[in-house]
Amino acid sequence: MIDLRRLAALVTEHGDLLDAPVAPFRLATPDTAREVDTDTDPVIMGVVNLSRDSWYRESVAIGTEAALRLGRLQVAQGAHLIDVGAESIQDYAADVAAEQQVEQLVPVIEGLTRDGVVVSVEAYHPSVVKASFEAGARVLNLTGSAHDEEMFALAAQYDASVILCHVGGTHPRDLDPDADPGADPIAHMTPQFEARIAAARAAGVTSLSLDPGIGFGFRWAPTMDARVAYQSHVLLETFRLRALGLPLCHALPAARHLWGEEVRSAEHFFAVLAHLGRTGIYRVHEVPRVAAALRTLHTL
Repeated sequence: MIDLRRLAALVTEHGDLLDAPVAPFRLATPDTAREVDTDTDPVIMGVVNLSRDSWYRESVAIGTEAALRLGRLQVAQGAHLIDVGAESIQDYAADVAAEQQVEQLVPVIEGLTRDGVVVSVEAYHPSVVKASFEAGARVLNLTGSAHDEEMFALAAQYDASVILCHVGGTHPRDLDPDADPGADPIAHMTPQFEARIAAARAAGVTSLSLDPGIGFGFRWAPTMDARVAYQSHVLLETFRLRALGLPLCHALPAARHLWGEEVRSAEHFFAVLAHLGRTGIYRVHEVPRVAAALRTLHTL
């Protein structure tokens, strides 16, 4: 259970990292760029899903015009960038070939970029990433690790920011069924992050963020309650990764089995836990709800 005693114990053990400095995160289009201090100005990443299989129905946009309309709406509601993806990570979802992803993504990225919107692409195929950068995306939400060398080279070539996701496998649709984060998931993922940060910097990537990937792969979790407990644990302890000097990103969970018909209210609850864990970038479907929650938290 989350209570003040648990929070106090966490601060006692690791509180020296709460204010460890982290680098700014660059938000850019092909024509403009700005550095953001995510501690003082939290970044909201709106989600536009081009896959019919994505479970969060309110983020699904079928067709270019629907996707552009949704992306523009989220920006008006407070999103600082829009994350577009063309393949669901759900177990029941169909695989989407890289060529088909490119066909769906490129016109959406081009349209949003023409509007001056900062666009992130969620991908793990190098060909998808290259096409997305050519279309104007300047943030890579890297949900795989099998092609890091090529991905980092592409990001450096286009001066793009990279969000490094911790994934228990090569990508969300190829997860290791035996992956287990153990009793201390932050310590478990830190060595992988350290190695990938070094590789990205060696390739010339200058703007990075770290995402613990709490939405990916839970075959080790015996129950849905155990899954949500893990997610909440990581949200609260994410500040420990500030030791690596980079801003922290989270795709906020929804815990459907707990929230039921109120699932659309879940993200701004989990935003509170993420805020306490010093998250700087929030990947969300419910932009106005999370934006209101973050405004309140940063005002109090």
